[in-house]
Amino acid sequence: MSAQGAPSAAAPIEIGGVTVAGSLRTRLESWDWFGGTANGTYTYPGSLFRISVGRLRKKYDWQVELALPLLFGLPEQPVGAVPPGLGANYFVANDRSTSAAMLFAKQAFVRLKDFGGVAGQSLKVGRMEFFDGAEVSPRNATIAAVKRDRIGARLLANFGFTHVQRSFDGAQYALDRPAMNVTILAARPTRGVFQVDGWGELHINVLYGALTRQVGGAPNEGEWRLFGLGYGDDREGVLKTDNRPLGARQADHEHVTIGTAGGHYLRVIETGHGPIDVLLWGATQFGSWGEIAHRAGSFAAEAGWQPTGTWMPWIRGGLNYASGDHEAGDATHSTFFQLLPTPRLYARFPFFNLMNTSDAFGALTLRPSSGVTIRTDVHSIRLADGHDLWYQGGGAFQPATFGYIGLPAGDNQGLAMLYDASADVAVSPHISVTGYYGYAAGGPASAASYPTHNNAALGYLELLVRF
Repeated sequence: MSAQGAPSAAAPIEIGGVTVAGSLRTRLESWDWFGGTANGTYTYPGSLFRISVGRLRKKYDWQVELALPLLFGLPEQPVGAVPPGLGANYFVANDRSTSAAMLFAKQAFVRLKDFGGVAGQSLKVGRMEFFDGAEVSPRNATIAAVKRDRIGARLLANFGFTHVQRSFDGAQYALDRPAMNVTILAARPTRGVFQVDGWGELHINVLYGALTRQVGGAPNEGEWRLFGLGYGDDREGVLKTDNRPLGARQADHEHVTIGTAGGHYLRVIETGHGPIDVLLWGATQFGSWGEIAHRAGSFAAEAGWQPTGTWMPWIRGGLNYASGDHEAGDATHSTFFQLLPTPRLYARFPFFNLMNTSDAFGALTLRPSSGVTIRTDVHSIRLADGHDLWYQGGGAFQPATFGYIGLPAGDNQGLAMLYDASADVAVSPHISVTGYYGYAAGGPASAASYPTHNNAALGYLELLVRF
């Protein structure tokens, strides 16, 4: 189970027909960033308290949820410096304060069921969370786990690892059938992620549509999805992050308008020695990157095997690739743009993301008991193109901040070898504990920006309480 995964559900609290639910997630993070500077080595606590009220009716649902992020002991950073890790991002995003907190509306929506008199048709309007690829909850446990950890939230999500997160203001239409789902979302992302003020929305328009279908049956269940995603960043005066010279970027005042088309295919094959899962995901992008054209692509190919035996092992591996830009001075931008994802699902130590990246990995998950999950990964991370940048971040979160940063790679591709391990323990249906440690041994691409100290580490301990 990932850090964003949920433990066994606790029974809801009902008062007069209204359901009350909430959670408190608190995490102590310790960072040792590339470069070895004093401001890049720090430890700080962060918490997120969420409480919601809602009601389920035959014809409609409603929910209102408030969130309160609490940040203390954030590491002070020099003006103009590249933030070393997420703790530094919080400091810069919150008026350069070492502590920050604010109460805001995380969700507030109404969902109409059997909308228009059509069974299985619904319309949700308001502020909500959304995760691309998670429109359907499969019956097969393996497919559900792969979708949660390796498909969902690649391009649109709440950036769930941060202590503020994001939501979407808009409308979501869904048509559910026994083996098929159609989902359409028209929305704008909210502010938040690193800044504790999550009230406002950004002038970014998102239009998403997906068709998902369940295929096969026991013992060989599967699923495919086709999706299209339109993204228009209409913010004014925002400096784009790409590999062009600074003067060219400052002179480019046009907007970013990108279309993304893609899909995924999942299959689980039951064998006498345990199930085998196969994952294929791909997307192509087109449109305009300010004054120049945008053409990019990304794909993932992964497979796993759960051999029968003690501790229920799950061995997985694969390759995630996202294109980079080879020529900064031409008329085409070729860096795959990850839009508004939760990057930490795919970069457990989030010093990279799915932009200009080639990530070959192997993972071993062990489940010694029903409430304990242990996972260890090894990643060989290279830049797809050394002429492009080493990108970090997870999308827009402020009116004047692009949302991604990029560091020069010095025409090198080898970024880092990442070794990490985590343990998730569900103490009860209400309480879970997670521990994580990751170590990145830097390569020549990261040494171009951090020549004196080319390694980094992240460790944290997290407590999640649900009620």
